[in-house]
Order: sequence, then C-alpha cells, then structure tokens
Amino acid sequence: MKDTDTASDVELDTRGLYCPEPIMLMHNKVRDMQPGQVLHVLASDPATTRDIPKFCGFLGHELIEQSENADEYHYRIRVDG
Repeated sequence: MKDTDTASDVELDTRGLYCPEPIMLMHNKVRDMQPGQVLHVLASDPATTRDIPKFCGFLGHELIEQSENADEYHYRIRVDG
C-alpha cells in the first residue's frame, strides 16, 4: 500500500514506544479526528507492522500507506466515521 501523494492532517510520533502504547495512542488520536482525515503514524516498534493493519481492519479505518525506512515505520490512515 503506497500513496505518497496523500497529505496528512495529523501526525503521531510513537518512535521509542512499544506495544501496546502505539496502538493506544492511535486509538486516542483517531477519536479526536474527523472522518476522512489522514493520520500519519511514525513508529520504531516492528510489532506495528502487524498491529496497525489489524487496528485499521477492526475499526474500519483505511490503511492507505505502509512503508519502512531504516528501522522506522510509516503509516497513513484515513479515519472512518
């Protein structure tokens, strides 16, 4: 999933945090966002490669980008209402 042309409305930096903290912070952040807004998550925990897609699938958010660069993980998520 790669769509680098998509701008982000909100950025959440979870680098240095480990499961379950990134997911807990994401859950809190998307509650404050409007449907259709895009959240950019930065992470360093490899578990996010499993947890974030599951989070999106379970809550109905669209994972529009997932990438890795030098042990850093980037996700762009379109928030569903």
